[in-house]
Amino acid sequence: NLDLPGVPLRIECYDVSHTGGENQVASMVVFEDGMPRKDAYRTFNIRGQDGSGTPDDTSAMNEVLTRRFSRLLAEEAGVEGEDEDGVAFASGPIDETTGRPKRFSYRPDLVLVDGGLPQVNAARAALDAVGADVPVVGLAKRLEEVWIPGDEFPLILPRTSEALYLLQYLRDESHRFAITKHRKRRSKAQRRSVLDSIPGLGPARQAALLKHFGSVKRMREASLEQIAEVKGVGPALAASIRDRLAASSREDTP
Repeated sequence: NLDLPGVPLRIECYDVSHTGGENQVASMVVFEDGMPRKDAYRTFNIRGQDGSGTPDDTSAMNEVLTRRFSRLLAEEAGVEGEDEDGVAFASGPIDETTGRPKRFSYRPDLVLVDGGLPQVNAARAALDAVGADVPVVGLAKRLEEVWIPGDEFPLILPRTSEALYLLQYLRDESHRFAITKHRKRRSKAQRRSVLDSIPGLGPARQAALLKHFGSVKRMREASLEQIAEVKGVGPALAASIRDRLAASSREDTP
């Protein structure tokens, strides 16, 4: 039905997660022979042109696939040097069978993206731009439509189809992995933001507080005296910290 050249033994699925365009993260999950290969999972922080992310999911999808497959093709060609993330192409652990560094990842038989025609067309454009001849399809939520690049209408697989079940499994796993990473990144950004907004609280004192309490949540629950006990803080700064954390808690409450 998908007009593939062969059985897709290795499938990579990509999803993008963000909150209002902030802290964009893309996930790559890998299935081989119908089973997840969690050691091959990857996440990507979406940069955009200026480092602040991309305006939409299609741009994010284009970026992550461009980065992933540019590296794949460089590895396959034996190119020396580093990718744009500063990671050497030959940087993996040594493969005992070949004596050479293992690759970041191997060429998939199929790329699946979470989304409909806009996302699958963006994925196809990215693969074509770098010269990666890999089939790609999209799986849209709700109606579970399978989209093939350039097609006007989606492919509807039977609800009992094992192929659809596998695609759904991949899509849902990719979504789970992306949103987990996004929440961690968002939490870190929020923590950094609230502490950065406190006058007199520089990086060293922030690190000391986080080391002492373990999290902003526990810091917020601490007494004024407990905060003041942290090295380099003192009563006056402790009062500022407690007031700002209390204010940020009210701001986060609907």
